Amino acid sequence: MIEGIANVVNQELLKIIVNTGDDIELFGLKICPDLDIITYTLADVVDKEKGWGFAGETFNCLSILKNFYDIGWFNAGDKDLATHIYRTDLFKKGLNKTQITELICKNLGVKAQLIPMCNEPVETYIKTPTDWMHFEEYFIKYRCEPEVLNIEFKGINEAVPIDKTLDYIKKAKRIIICPSNPIVSIGTILQIKGIRKALSEVKDKIYGISPIIEGVTIKGPADKLMRCVGLEVSCLGVAKFYQDFLGHFIIDNKDFKLKSRIEKLGIKTYCYDTLMVNLKKKIELAQYIINLNQ
Repeated sequence: MIEGIANVVNQELLKIIVNTGDDIELFGLKICPDLDIITYTLADVVDKEKGWGFAGETFNCLSILKNFYDIGWFNAGDKDLATHIYRTDLFKKGLNKTQITELICKNLGVKAQLIPMCNEPVETYIKTPTDWMHFEEYFIKYRCEPEVLNIEFKGINEAVPIDKTLDYIKKAKRIIICPSNPIVSIGTILQIKGIRKALSEVKDKIYGISPIIEGVTIKGPADKLMRCVGLEVSCLGVAKFYQDFLGHFIIDNKDFKLKSRIEKLGIKTYCYDTLMVNLKKKIELAQYIINLNQ
């Protein structure tokens, strides 16, 4: 979705609040998966086939690291590791996550402003029938297959939005809630002190896109996580989760039958082809959202 918007709107006008609840420390390095994927995408260096990491990546360093660590499941390529080394070095020099993100974006030529949801460390843990594990391990090593029994956001109670975030929300021309996981991507951001309240105060300029089509998640374990917190796995379930702040909701054409039920929640609802299978589709959806109610 962000790639589509960046092709429709001047990147310099974009302020992107990014989930950092997936952050993890591996090999002694500070890794911020969501920040990195978005940065690489906007810098046009991402591996478009995989959807993460650098294009033309090699894995020489990881092949050696596997001799020393039993965490070879995290597929960090050589170029990707360079980002993590740089970030870790800057942390050791006393910079915070916001400052480091700004430097990484600047060095890679990203013109949009990427804003970590907070500077404080937050890590997402998933409870399965066998054990608690970090979300990245659940997502990558176990491919989201185990049942989800519980979710914990370690450090979330101490997390606060970075300077100006609430002001950006207040003054934004339009706020787009991307079709990401409502529980552990968007939902984590919503738990940061003041974010959800700030959004509820500007409800009419908030446009969300459903990550669920005909009761199926397009990518990742949103279905398992929604069931875990008692939500119906549908665009209606997502709408109910966002109801207090969502003014407008774009659902897929295939979910037209749920449009009236969502509108009864007080949310203006629109149907469109939301399955972004290529760049053309991403741009078309982004243009549709930008043009709505202009």
